[in-house]
Amino acid sequence: MGKSAAPASSNAAPGAPGAAHIAAGPATLVGRLAAVRARIAAAARAAGRDPASVALVAVSKTMPADAVLEALAAGHRLFGENRVQEAQAKFPALRERYPDLRLHLIGHLQTNKAEDAVAAADLIETVDRPKLAEALAKAMARLAKRVPVYVQVNTGEEPQKGGVAPLEAEALLDRCRTLGLDVRGLMCIPPVDDEPAPHFALLADMARRFGLAELSMGMSGDFETAIRLGATHVRVGTAIFGTRPAAG
Repeated sequence: MGKSAAPASSNAAPGAPGAAHIAAGPATLVGRLAAVRARIAAAARAAGRDPASVALVAVSKTMPADAVLEALAAGHRLFGENRVQEAQAKFPALRERYPDLRLHLIGHLQTNKAEDAVAAADLIETVDRPKLAEALAKAMARLAKRVPVYVQVNTGEEPQKGGVAPLEAEALLDRCRTLGLDVRGLMCIPPVDDEPAPHFALLADMARRFGLAELSMGMSGDFETAIRLGATHVRVGTAIFGTRPAAG
């Protein structure tokens, strides 16, 4: 798709609450979680879809275990973490209390962390190069654990961002399948200053062509747009957990 010179966008669909809604939303985590669920359901219905066809990945990166516990107590079970180390530190104890918890790894993954990622995750969303696919396949064999994956597509072809280029995605998918990986779908993160809809539409078209059923796309500012264009998983952090702590 290439880079776009389009003016900065809020990454929200016309009429969507967007960042202003996040800032003015409910004061408690439980209230924010309920509000996001309601928005997902409304967006799905507006698109003629069953709300149950859209899964909410609550992105808990940098948030304390107590915040995840609060979401778990409210009935949520699907979470996303960027860093393997943080997932290892935070989630084993949470799984002991909530065995049905599910964790997606959604950040850039180094090949030397492949075995730790397989051990920690229920799904890995960011397979973006053959070497990583190979490392994951070897790790799954060693651990006798088969973890589903998504191929991450760099729809904006941004050099600083992870993801395979759109024109190279089919070759990577073929390699993953040759290695025996269970590829369930595709994932993308549009450029922050681009209108997200064309990126989501591209990913959805690719998934149809490749015979993949799952699409992870859309975050706090644009998940309604993603749902309209076929997202099966939306990754929402700030709109649930609030502003993330500053790196220190």
